[in-house]
Amino acid sequence: MRTITESESTPKADGFFMPAEFAPQDRVWMGWPHRTDTWAHGAKPAQKQYAAIARAISEFTPVYMCANQVDYANCKAVFENDENVTVIEMTTDDAWFRDTAATYVINGKGEKRANHWHFNAYGGLVDGLYFPWDKDASIGLQVAQLEQVNRYRPEDYILEGGSFNCDGQGTVVTTEMCLLNEDRNPQYTKEQIDQKLSEYLGI
Repeated sequence: MRTITESESTPKADGFFMPAEFAPQDRVWMGWPHRTDTWAHGAKPAQKQYAAIARAISEFTPVYMCANQVDYANCKAVFENDENVTVIEMTTDDAWFRDTAATYVINGKGEKRANHWHFNAYGGLVDGLYFPWDKDASIGLQVAQLEQVNRYRPEDYILEGGSFNCDGQGTVVTTEMCLLNEDRNPQYTKEQIDQKLSEYLGI
């Protein structure tokens, strides 16, 4: 796995683009809920719902469920009879992999690479939801390593993977509330943020 920095290249420059949200996937990555300040009742109800979601997805696509070391044995037991759910030990701060894990881009030739955005727990020290968030900020790297794909890494661009949707035809739907919020990228103008999104999603 190689890291491609912003000064070196971007997905768009290399002919990569983000496929449609509904395009076939090799696998789905999920995180096992565990934070007691985020999830009520020791996260047990959330774990039950996540397990149901994982099983529903696994009927069509393999699922990799990532659990902290302390939760690994319990999570493994939950999916003991689910052949299409693989439990992996990975240290995380929370379970929002849609926002923290890698965002994949392809080139139409069978090649896949990962976008590893910067993450600050939805606002950093201004109004972030939790602290610290360093473990969540490293999930994109860990996933890329496990997938054995090269990753693109913007210099300082903070973005949650769940803050946008793509149709694979050059259209991206997002919100100013996330991308233009002062607690994400105050150093960039709207035009600069649009340009970065274009470069990393290949649109």
